[in-house]
Amino acid sequence: MKFSEILKKRRAVKHFDPDHQLSAEEQKNFWNMVLESPTSFNIQNWRFVHVEDMEMRKQIRKAAWDQAQITEASMLVVMCGDTKSWCKNPERYWKDAPKQVADTLVPMIGSFYEGKEQMQRDEVLRSCGIAAQTMMLTATSMGYDSCPMIGFDQKEVAKVIKLPDDHEIAMIVVIGKKTTDAHPKGGQLDVSEVVIKNNFS
Repeated sequence: MKFSEILKKRRAVKHFDPDHQLSAEEQKNFWNMVLESPTSFNIQNWRFVHVEDMEMRKQIRKAAWDQAQITEASMLVVMCGDTKSWCKNPERYWKDAPKQVADTLVPMIGSFYEGKEQMQRDEVLRSCGIAAQTMMLTATSMGYDSCPMIGFDQKEVAKVIKLPDDHEIAMIVVIGKKTTDAHPKGGQLDVSEVVIKNNFS
């Protein structure tokens, strides 16, 4: 499948086959692709909570206003991020780089994020957003469907997954084999409205 076809085929599906599961090999390939997602300074601040326990998924479904895809999809991933990843042994993010490169970049990480709480949180949301798109396009390339979700009570979901205090939830992504097609697209804005040349004048 061409990338343009993958991009156009990806839709937010709401109903999945609850009996279908991805094989261990499919899941391995899936995660290997997702981990190719870029992050600022290579801090890899995303944390993907793959919820397999059905009782936990039922609790999350309750916190998500009983949306069926929470328990019907083959995979449920709570997209989280570690806001303090920038200061947790940052040397490891550049362990395979030439020493000169690592010696330059590692000290820059701290000076860029230290004392900037909003920046740290924003970085989590940016990283998770990029990874979510990688995740959904990967699923489409594998013949599966997906749905990104923000319709849930974050505090309740945080309790279910025992979210650490220095982490944030960005969204949920579910993946599986659809049983119904997505709704028709609601309407696309014209490129002239969303692509601004040079500045807002």
